[in-house]
Amino acid sequence: MAMAAAPLYCVCRQSYDVSRFMIECDICNDWFHGSCVQVEEHHAVDIDVYHCPKCDVQHGPSLMKKRNNWHRHDYTEPDDGSRPVQAGTSVFVRELQNRTFPSADEIMVQMQGHQVTQKYLEKQGFRYPITVPKLDGLGLKLPPSSFSVRDVEEYVGGDKIVDVIDVARQADSKMKLREFVKYYYKPYRPKVLNVISLEFSDTKMAELVVVPDIAQKMSWVENYWPDDSFFPKPFVQKYCLMGVKDSYTDFHIDFGGTSVWYHVLWGEKIFYLIKPTQANLALYEAWSSSPNQSEVFFGDKVDKCYKCVVPQGTTVLIPTGWIHAVLTSQDCMAFGGNFLHNLNIGMQLRCYEMERRLKTPDLFKFPYFEAICWYVAKNLLETLKELREDNCQPPAYLSEGVKALITALKNWLKREVTEPASEVPDHIRPNRLIKELTKEIRYLEEEQQSGAGGSKPMKSQGSGGCPLTRSTLDRASHHARRTARRLRHHHHHHHAPKTPSNLEILELHTRQVLKRLEVGPFEEVRVLTHYHLPNAALFFERVNSDLRKGTAVYSDISDSESEERCSTQVTNRTSSPKGPVSPSHRGRECRAELSQRIQENKNFMDSQSSGSNSSEAWGDQSPSRAASSPLCLDPSPGTDYQYCETTLSPPLHPSKRSAPNTPPISNQATKGKRPKKGMATTKQRLGKILKLSRNNHFLL
Repeated sequence: MAMAAAPLYCVCRQSYDVSRFMIECDICNDWFHGSCVQVEEHHAVDIDVYHCPKCDVQHGPSLMKKRNNWHRHDYTEPDDGSRPVQAGTSVFVRELQNRTFPSADEIMVQMQGHQVTQKYLEKQGFRYPITVPKLDGLGLKLPPSSFSVRDVEEYVGGDKIVDVIDVARQADSKMKLREFVKYYYKPYRPKVLNVISLEFSDTKMAELVVVPDIAQKMSWVENYWPDDSFFPKPFVQKYCLMGVKDSYTDFHIDFGGTSVWYHVLWGEKIFYLIKPTQANLALYEAWSSSPNQSEVFFGDKVDKCYKCVVPQGTTVLIPTGWIHAVLTSQDCMAFGGNFLHNLNIGMQLRCYEMERRLKTPDLFKFPYFEAICWYVAKNLLETLKELREDNCQPPAYLSEGVKALITALKNWLKREVTEPASEVPDHIRPNRLIKELTKEIRYLEEEQQSGAGGSKPMKSQGSGGCPLTRSTLDRASHHARRTARRLRHHHHHHHAPKTPSNLEILELHTRQVLKRLEVGPFEEVRVLTHYHLPNAALFFERVNSDLRKGTAVYSDISDSESEERCSTQVTNRTSSPKGPVSPSHRGRECRAELSQRIQENKNFMDSQSSGSNSSEAWGDQSPSRAASSPLCLDPSPGTDYQYCETTLSPPLHPSKRSAPNTPPISNQATKGKRPKKGMATTKQRLGKILKLSRNNHFLL
């Protein structure tokens, strides 16, 4: 029997594509791509009754919504004087500018670029924001201050899809960069639109920006992310922020407790800064999960909220966990980047656990945060061993950080029983790693006690020739030491040499098979597992025969370990225009999420070019009330975090008609810059397929 043809939509008569914004005509009830009928996603919300180009000939133009107030996210609400002001609206911004705040001079550390070194921060700590009035000495390279919004379009490309926040509604949508540029240069701008999530590492503009030395040298991703990781490398180092006057981003903590560098190229930003004390973090979590969050100015709930004006040419560094809001006081272009580091590991983990309790959508979390923590743990174990062999005491921040890390890793392993999407990387034996780290901490504590008891103490770090921590070690000497240790245990760790020629053959073969199956390379594991078993069997038969002919076992295919898990579950939450779409939620719906173990990176990369993953978080359903549970602020062995289920049914896209009771927006979940995942290399994906085959995960 012939299959029914897929229904076709729009003037372009294409089949439904979940990644493209669509709008329904209220006369003929057909659906249209916004781009085909010149309706931007953020315009759709202003339309009351939509007439498509065909119907407006007979019925006249679409009817627009009427503005009834200037202080509510839904400007059609009648203004009876009883409803409070909401964050981001023009009334809110005016009131914010008239408020007085204690000056951030009380807490900011003013420094010159050349003073901001890793050595300095390791010694003094990185607990307070740093301001650097001049660029010199930071190692930061940027375009000249004459660089314009048009120049960004030239380097990034007008077709690049960018996340744009409609400030007065505190909601976001997708648009092509060229449309934002057109809007930016209009003599009159009908609304305040703000771009804060344009990560440009994968564009020509990346060549114009070199991040500050400190962010490069301390970054976990730069230091510890392995080249052969199966997980794609996170891209969070290079953001371009383009805000028009009166843009406002409500209070938030940057994803994963990352630290952030920020440079104002031209214009001005005002930061409202709150210290991440135990009390403030508990208040923040309660506020983030409250239904009336947008009506409460978080700065009023804490004892001190500092105001910091950042003028043109100034760089600021904001440490882990600082709660901050940002007002763009005049049209502004800024550059920034996020990084995780060793100095505040405990606080980074606290922020991550809070994100989990608040059910922050994956889209707004640090990509593969748990994976990077495992990589870091593996490297810090090496560091602790080396320091012990040299009779050196690690610095307090490192031993405290490792303790917090052990607690978190233990909890993540426990959680895997109920949540199978594992981020434990290949080559890491999690239980052994935790055991060895715990042993190193025990040695340390015993040494400290015996030192206190009068026996020969360990040298403190930095004294008498003790090397600094892993990330400051000279790369060559560090590598030599690790090689020496490996040679001592050679019989445990023998690996066959790599054979690139065979790898290339396999890679080519994989591509051919995938082409025959007519699937993208990112779908391969799922497809081979579930759908095309005969072809999969054929593929693995050939792979195995290649292996029998003498192909070496690649280093990224480790032997099966009892702790390793593989999840190949797929969740599908897409629906089509003709499917069950309620009238109050018209417009594009959310993209399906693949299980985390099988990359969702294609979605992230595609979102840069096709407009996928629009605004899952902005219409977020009422966030969890987990705030009532006490915050675990000093993780130590024996302390259990509280976990929440994080399977989020992505809410529907805000449509041209807003729901009668618009659900509250979780600022914490949505106001941080949106991170971006990298691409997995073919070698990584191939390694995974082969490994799954070897471990009998396929029903061949």
